[in-house]
Amino acid sequence: MLSHRDVSLTDHSAHLVDVDGGPRTPLLLLHGGAVDHRMWQPQLSAFSDRRVIAPDARGHGSTADASGPYRLVDDVARLLDALEIAQVVIAGVSMGGGTAVDVALEYPERCTGLIVTGTGTSEPDFVDPWALDAFETWNLAATEGNAQLWIDTFMRFTYGPHRTRADLDRDVVAHIEMMAQQTISEHVTLDDNGVPTPPIPPTPVTNTWARVRHIIVPTLALNGADDGPDHLSNARRLAQNAPQGQYVEIAGAAHYPNLERPAEYNELVRHFLDTNGI
Repeated sequence: MLSHRDVSLTDHSAHLVDVDGGPRTPLLLLHGGAVDHRMWQPQLSAFSDRRVIAPDARGHGSTADASGPYRLVDDVARLLDALEIAQVVIAGVSMGGGTAVDVALEYPERCTGLIVTGTGTSEPDFVDPWALDAFETWNLAATEGNAQLWIDTFMRFTYGPHRTRADLDRDVVAHIEMMAQQTISEHVTLDDNGVPTPPIPPTPVTNTWARVRHIIVPTLALNGADDGPDHLSNARRLAQNAPQGQYVEIAGAAHYPNLERPAEYNELVRHFLDTNGI
């Protein structure tokens, strides 16, 4: 059974989708930045042998903005405590992938496996001109309060550097764009001068790359082959440095292979979980 609910944590209430399943270790799905738990629609009912949980991070979806300093990794640990779940397998995309790695570093006893997409750790390195230009334009749009430019630039990551909007399934594009639009409308406010005020950003976990070699669980970097070069290189670096890391690409997808190629993504995740007995 699938249920939507809010769970009270230490200093905020987190919205999540919770899907009943079999006795295997629960699967926690962490979404990327500017979207929410709905990016996991093709996965929510795809793993009937285990419970599946997909929360909205602070400042996303139906979870409220932060009122003070916080770390996303601590929010995850508190959520597991509130749900009385000792351990989970964690799958995360982009921002969520970074948080998944942070959990393995900061709370290793809570995580039995990692599936990370579109990033390496929560401290990704960006050097490619395509990514640098996109981030510069994205920051400019945020500073100017240009919502349409912000969304258009964000959507570049959905297509990747080698494709255009027309190359993607229209329903996938519309789904991602809808979440990004709601993030702006519901989590960005304007001050008295009309300047946009985004939610408080999380406090980062630091020194992650040096600590990756201490990750003790099986780790799969599962990426869309058409994602940006930096996203792919960060993922390869994770797979190469995590003791039980492996790297796999899905053709015909970019930053969200779980949405563009859901059947293939789900099968690769199942194979990883079965092979490693988790």
